[in-house]
Amino acid sequence: MIEERWLQGARTLKSSADFWSLRMTGEVVEDHVVRNDVAQPLRVVRERGAMLTAWTGAGAGYAATADLSAEGLQRALDIATARAFACAQVSLIDYRRIARPVASGSYASPNIDTPLPTRREWLSQLAHECASANLDSRIVERVASMHVAHTDQLYLTSDGVSIEQRFRYLMPGLSVAAHANGDTQVRTLAGDHGALGQGGLEILARHGFNGAGARVANEALQLLAAPNCPSGTRDLLLMPDQMMLQIHESIGHPLELDRILGDERNFAGWSFVKPEMFGSYQYGSPLLNVTFDPELREEAATYAFDDEGSSASKQYLIRNGVLERPLGGALSQQRAGLPGVANSRAANWNRPPIDRMANLNIEPGTETLAAMIASIDNGILMTSNTSWSIDDHRNKFQFGCEYGRLIENGKLTQVVKRPNYRGISASFWRSLVAVGDASTREVYGTPYCGKGEPAQVIRVGHASPACVFSNVDVFGGA
Repeated sequence: MIEERWLQGARTLKSSADFWSLRMTGEVVEDHVVRNDVAQPLRVVRERGAMLTAWTGAGAGYAATADLSAEGLQRALDIATARAFACAQVSLIDYRRIARPVASGSYASPNIDTPLPTRREWLSQLAHECASANLDSRIVERVASMHVAHTDQLYLTSDGVSIEQRFRYLMPGLSVAAHANGDTQVRTLAGDHGALGQGGLEILARHGFNGAGARVANEALQLLAAPNCPSGTRDLLLMPDQMMLQIHESIGHPLELDRILGDERNFAGWSFVKPEMFGSYQYGSPLLNVTFDPELREEAATYAFDDEGSSASKQYLIRNGVLERPLGGALSQQRAGLPGVANSRAANWNRPPIDRMANLNIEPGTETLAAMIASIDNGILMTSNTSWSIDDHRNKFQFGCEYGRLIENGKLTQVVKRPNYRGISASFWRSLVAVGDASTREVYGTPYCGKGEPAQVIRVGHASPACVFSNVDVFGGA
């Protein structure tokens, strides 16, 4: 997707800036969908372009271009350089103090060169799952989908750093709606947007896509016959596909350092976390261990370098419940005087990098799923997110799930529909009383994390074991 002629032009760039960088990106996205046994039109998006960045004195400038000729790239670099000079006298940030990238290297998604099915083969597989879900006249909608994306990226700097990264993403999807007596229930695979991963067909196997049509449809029918989730205080067992959303909203966004510094206040909100909390704040119980982990190869946001060329490695954000470091890239680290991680990321070639979640994971504990269930006398299991709401400080939240099962005297009992729970981030994680072992851990991801002005929608990953929280406010939907 990034052609050799563009690379040759990129390597001839010149600027009077103290430092400059180029990030060139090419991406092809395909969406294959079968709805109610009918193949939908193929959706294909192709994009390519480059972001040029220049630093001079204390100032910085950016310019993006879709013209990847040598002349087009040079024009964009000249604009970025002029802007850097113009900003140097008034910049609130001294770019001379920000660490420059020093290492060259490369990265490729696992099995990236293994062939994938053709359009016809994808549709055949999707049609099979769609048809398998047609179990009953109460099944009113069946949708099977496959999202495939290929992304190539080149990063070059005036200091001679050269980084090439190649990514391939797959996201299988399956959604079944059942309706009877004025009630509609929807059951999905991984919450309908959480099965994104890097690699090949092994992603389908990981999420049990083959054969999922009948299973998901059967669970939708179970929900039709189920009573509403009861209301009250109960122990809560969250399965990994709901833990993904819990981590994302009440750990990930609150720990983004630019948000903590106030950059998102007028758009997506601030954070209840303050800079002085790092190193001492008890974010969760001693069982809570959260990592930024760009090294888990199959996860959605694995990479070797972020979009500003910083080398990426696994780091603890929360260890034994104590807050250690934020999600802040090189720029935010310099602004705040805090350690961070390599998470300066951009949604595409025409956006500058900002602090973003990448792979944000909870480390496994020691409990089996059976042992966690057996330890609960009055509780509920919830799985697969269907709704979320959280305040503009990423603190008070209310989340809903597709499917619930009561836990009574250490045993799973009745299925319940519309299970919801609410809490406060600053105290919810301290109610963590059990963390599942590696056998309960599952890897999820989504391409739909939004942030920033202008808006950026980016891919993130979350791996988590099943977890138990005590005395949670649980309620049913209307």
